[in-house]
Amino acid sequence: MAYFKHISFKQEWNISPQCAYMIGECDAYVKTLTDIPLKPKTRQNLLTVALTKGAQATTAIEGNTLNEEEIEKISQGWSLPPSKKYQEIEVKNVLTALNHLLSEIVEKKNIQPITPESICFFHKLIGKDLGDHLDAIPGKFRQDARFVGPYKTPDHRKISTFVENLCSWLRKDFCLAKEQSFSESVIQAIIAHVYIEWIHPFGDGNGRTGRLIEFYILLGAGLPSICSHILSNHYNLTRPEYYRHLNESRKKRDLTDFLFYAVQGFRDGLRQTLDVIQNNQFSIYWQNYIYEVFSAIKYTKKNVFKRKRELMLNMPLDKVLSIDQITEINPSITKKYARVTRTTVLRDLKDLRDSNLLVKEGKDKYRANIGIMKNLMF
Repeated sequence: MAYFKHISFKQEWNISPQCAYMIGECDAYVKTLTDIPLKPKTRQNLLTVALTKGAQATTAIEGNTLNEEEIEKISQGWSLPPSKKYQEIEVKNVLTALNHLLSEIVEKKNIQPITPESICFFHKLIGKDLGDHLDAIPGKFRQDARFVGPYKTPDHRKISTFVENLCSWLRKDFCLAKEQSFSESVIQAIIAHVYIEWIHPFGDGNGRTGRLIEFYILLGAGLPSICSHILSNHYNLTRPEYYRHLNESRKKRDLTDFLFYAVQGFRDGLRQTLDVIQNNQFSIYWQNYIYEVFSAIKYTKKNVFKRKRELMLNMPLDKVLSIDQITEINPSITKKYARVTRTTVLRDLKDLRDSNLLVKEGKDKYRANIGIMKNLMF
């Protein structure tokens, strides 16, 4: 047992002031994201993206090469070529597992402590129908010795005891009680994930199982479903650091650095998600403002009025475009402006500038005047 002193079921980490500050930021971002009203279609689109990224990330860490486009097709019911069938099953299993947990926690509010049975169930979900492509029996603890690189995993005869101790520790020291703060849940989720990696209770699929447990704990603590991909995505994008921190924390018997690494990625991912939502909302406000401006304009030629409004509605918010680029924003705009002279194009642009919707940059470039919206908001 001396070889496995890192599996102590004790707090062997410190939370530095900087890490504590980042955890506080995570808490604040989650509260903000939870309170932002979203249209059902927008929320569903964001959730689809989150699940796709989450499935891609957690399987990619284990060697799956499918990209997000292929995974999106799988989620829509498409089948991939036979040579990629097992990778398709891997991804389907993760998507099924994520959706199952979303249903249990978000819809049914069925939040339960982590148990050996639930850990085996999670593994069974991710290992279903993989056959020889999973070097394990889905949902069953391993019955042999395993090495992960130079790391000799615990004796298989100790697995049940280790898993029981882990679940007991999570219940007692990291209870899923209502009074537990989100900040405490972040630490609990990351620690549970690492311990599954260390204990290695299954022959294969431990990483996916550990990250699924991490997701389960965070979701039960109030993490918005549209953020479900963040930690797996972080681990995948920084894979060498992920493995380095796992190994170093084991050797040092100290999870301080792994916690810092994970919390930092979680914080950054939450901030990016908030940026996406705020940009989406600003785009909606901007389009509403365009309609408001045009509703006050008196016109004699309806086709000219609609042409200028459509042009403005399709102007990107973050780019400076030349006149030629503006008239080729999309096929519909290109078709409309192919029928008029350059003088007409310039006149339309001048009218939009006079309405404070466009700003001229240099000699012949333009950008959407979104600054006026920001001024109106204060």
